[in-house]
Amino acid sequence: MAPAIAVRVLDRCSVAPPPGSAPPTSLPLTFFDIPWLLFPPSQPLFFFRFPTPTSHFTSVTLPKLKHSLSLALLEYFPFSGRLIQSPESETPAIVYADGDSVAMTVAEADGDFDHFCGHRSKDAGEFHRLVPRLSESGEGPMMAVQITIFSNAGISVGIALHHAIADGRTFTNFMKTWSSIHRNDENTAMKSFPFPSPFYDRSVIKEVNGLKEMLLQQWRKHKKTLNKTSGEDDDLIRATFLMSPREMEKVKQWIVSHCKRKSKPPPPHLSAYVLTCAFVWICLCEARAGPATTAPPETCFFGFNAGGITRLDYAVPAAYLGNCVAFGRAAASRKDLMGEEGIVAAAESIGRKIKELDGEVLGGAERWISEWELLIESDSHVVILGSPKLNLYDVDFGWGRPTKIEEIAIDGMKSGISLTESRDFKGGIEIGLLLPHNQMDVFASLFHGGLKVLA
Repeated sequence: MAPAIAVRVLDRCSVAPPPGSAPPTSLPLTFFDIPWLLFPPSQPLFFFRFPTPTSHFTSVTLPKLKHSLSLALLEYFPFSGRLIQSPESETPAIVYADGDSVAMTVAEADGDFDHFCGHRSKDAGEFHRLVPRLSESGEGPMMAVQITIFSNAGISVGIALHHAIADGRTFTNFMKTWSSIHRNDENTAMKSFPFPSPFYDRSVIKEVNGLKEMLLQQWRKHKKTLNKTSGEDDDLIRATFLMSPREMEKVKQWIVSHCKRKSKPPPPHLSAYVLTCAFVWICLCEARAGPATTAPPETCFFGFNAGGITRLDYAVPAAYLGNCVAFGRAAASRKDLMGEEGIVAAAESIGRKIKELDGEVLGGAERWISEWELLIESDSHVVILGSPKLNLYDVDFGWGRPTKIEEIAIDGMKSGISLTESRDFKGGIEIGLLLPHNQMDVFASLFHGGLKVLA
């Protein structure tokens, strides 16, 4: 059981864009948005060093955080809106009206700040009181914020964001906008955003042969039966593992050398992402299944997102506010993944799927919901949340780069793991993982031991 972390709520308030600053708006969901209706809200959690007392935080820092958030919502006002799913015959939409706002919780925690920022295993439940929650019933607010002060130590900034409104690219732009306004003089920040203002026009996403209606029908069918897990299991352990560029190169050289010895071509796409994902996949298969000799021959799936903006055959502005990512699902037999050439099989499957998406990013899009439902509800598979390409560690409110970033949403999925860029190693990748205690021990042994063997 997670040790009690005392969190005392200091304030509950609402933060809105400046009055009259944004027009009433309705943004209908596109086929890129609809599958995310089945996912739990994203819950990124940022930790920043901030060695000042609570009194200074509440009197000086907090008012500026609220004001800068209001100004950021001036640009990203749909984040203040609500998801409307009725009537049944219409496409769900994100609706904003003047006065809509984002709920903010302000709290004080007495836990050990450094404990939360470490990579070592810790009880998953310790983090749940540091992030806000959104309703998973469907309609409701798009975003909530929780700011927690660890007096004389640090600040955590927890977000809950309905994934139907934005992909990781859009969310990262929002966080960099908010932090930039807070870090700089208000007038300077508003005149020198590091990227263009959001692009709201949903018509830029071109409909494909009735794809949106097909996905809507699947969503309406599955939304009442999809069981989301809460992650409130006392035995669940959270830990972070790191793949450095040097270790990725070890994995790559082992694969290439092994394939050469076997007189077979190496996998087609041995990128840092593929190497990391392949290594994590085979470690997870063994940690979850027990000894390879007792594992049944079954198919394992590895789900991930692939950016659409760079793969579509028409232009979508980089500042487009909404989802523009495709769903990829690699497959391999458990027997192959747990065999001598497991890392080769994993890299081959993931790399081949990425190459397919490079050529046809919407290939199989009509099956996104039906295929991914299986992944979300089964711990036999893997679903990746996040991306090391987003550079979330560049978010800076003026307190320096985050000390640690966690994605709490993996607690609400049986198969989820998170990826972000490494804070300390350029080109490295951090892997956020949630497992029962005994499986985490096995995974850690396989992960660290495997990297030594590949040396």
